[in-house]
Amino acid sequence: TFSATGSMGYPRYAPTATLLPSGKILLVGGYGGGVLSSAELYDPSAGTFAATGPMSTARQSHTAMLLPNGKVLVSGGSGASGALAGEELYQ
Repeated sequence: TFSATGSMGYPRYAPTATLLPSGKILLVGGYGGGVLSSAELYDPSAGTFAATGPMSTARQSHTAMLLPNGKVLVSGGSGASGALAGEELYQ
């Protein structure tokens, strides 16, 4: 079943969602009136979203992978001017 929860700071299309070791979920980038560089943490126990540090490059349709050290590798996707190369780490 579905139930209502808190609202994101930015509506997002084509972001990534990565489950962190803390149990929170990292939502990164996507599209919301433009390609986004912002990121948010969702706390499922509280049902709230909180802004966290932005990426240095706005991206949508990218990939994100939790690494064994707890960091998240964000890679590829597309930006405002087309396909992106390069990666970023969320710590």
